[in-house]
Amino acid sequence: MQLTIKYFGMIAEATTMPEEQLQIEHCSVSELLEKLKIAHPKLNHMDFKVAVDQQLVQENYTITKEAEIALLPPFAGG
Repeated sequence: MQLTIKYFGMIAEATTMPEEQLQIEHCSVSELLEKLKIAHPKLNHMDFKVAVDQQLVQENYTITKEAEIALLPPFAGG
Protein backbone atom coordinates (compact mmCIF):
# COMPACT_ATOMS: atom_id res chain seq x y z
CA MET A 1 0.00 0.00 0.00
CA GLN A 2 1.10 3.57 -0.52
CA LEU A 3 1.34 5.96 2.39
CA THR A 4 1.70 9.72 2.22
CA ILE A 5 3.79 10.91 5.14
CA LYS A 6 3.43 14.63 5.93
CA TYR A 7 5.89 16.46 8.16
CA PHE A 8 5.14 19.72 9.96
CA GLY A 9 7.19 22.39 11.72
CA MET A 10 10.48 21.25 13.22
CA ILE A 11 9.85 17.73 11.91
CA ALA A 12 9.82 19.00 8.31
CA GLU A 13 13.08 20.81 9.07
CA ALA A 14 14.64 17.62 10.46
CA THR A 15 13.62 15.53 7.44
CA THR A 16 14.33 18.39 4.99
CA MET A 17 11.01 17.73 3.24
CA PRO A 18 7.35 18.56 3.80
CA GLU A 19 6.15 15.10 2.74
CA GLU A 20 7.12 11.82 1.13
CA GLN A 21 5.47 8.72 -0.31
CA LEU A 22 6.26 5.23 1.01
CA GLN A 23 5.26 1.87 -0.39
CA ILE A 24 4.80 -0.43 2.61
CA GLU A 25 2.84 -3.47 3.72
CA HIS A 26 0.35 -3.39 6.60
CA CYS A 27 2.13 -2.30 9.74
CA SER A 28 1.65 -0.65 13.09
CA VAL A 29 2.48 2.99 13.66
CA SER A 30 5.46 1.92 15.79
CA GLU A 31 6.83 -0.21 12.92
CA LEU A 32 6.41 2.70 10.53
CA LEU A 33 8.17 5.03 12.97
CA GLU A 34 11.11 2.60 13.20
CA LYS A 35 11.52 2.81 9.41
CA LEU A 36 11.20 6.59 9.39
CA LYS A 37 13.74 6.98 12.21
CA ILE A 38 16.25 4.90 10.24
CA ALA A 39 15.68 7.06 7.15
CA HIS A 40 15.67 10.31 9.17
CA PRO A 41 17.87 9.80 12.29
CA LYS A 42 17.08 13.27 13.69
CA LEU A 43 13.56 12.00 14.45
CA ASN A 44 15.04 9.80 17.20
CA HIS A 45 15.52 12.87 19.38
CA MET A 46 12.20 14.58 18.69
CA ASP A 47 8.83 14.62 20.39
CA PHE A 48 5.79 14.38 18.10
CA LYS A 49 2.29 12.96 17.71
CA VAL A 50 1.10 10.79 14.84
CA ALA A 51 -2.18 11.20 12.99
CA VAL A 52 -3.63 8.74 10.47
CA ASP A 53 -6.19 10.25 8.12
CA GLN A 54 -6.45 13.30 10.41
CA GLN A 55 -7.05 11.30 13.62
CA LEU A 56 -4.44 11.16 16.38
CA VAL A 57 -3.45 7.55 17.04
CA GLN A 58 -1.30 5.55 19.43
CA GLU A 59 1.81 3.66 18.33
CA ASN A 60 -0.01 0.30 18.49
CA TYR A 61 -2.54 1.44 15.84
CA THR A 62 -2.42 -0.79 12.74
CA ILE A 63 -2.36 0.87 9.33
CA THR A 64 -4.32 -1.43 7.01
CA LYS A 65 -5.03 0.71 3.95
CA GLU A 66 -3.55 3.54 1.93
CA ALA A 67 -3.49 6.47 4.30
CA GLU A 68 -2.23 9.96 4.98
CA ILE A 69 0.13 9.96 7.96
CA ALA A 70 1.10 13.21 9.67
CA LEU A 71 3.92 13.72 12.15
CA LEU A 72 2.90 16.68 14.29
CA PRO A 73 5.16 18.69 16.61
CA PRO A 74 4.01 19.45 20.16
CA PHE A 75 1.03 21.78 20.33
CA ALA A 76 0.93 25.00 22.31
CA GLY A 77 -2.42 26.43 23.19
CA GLY A 78 -4.11 28.92 25.30
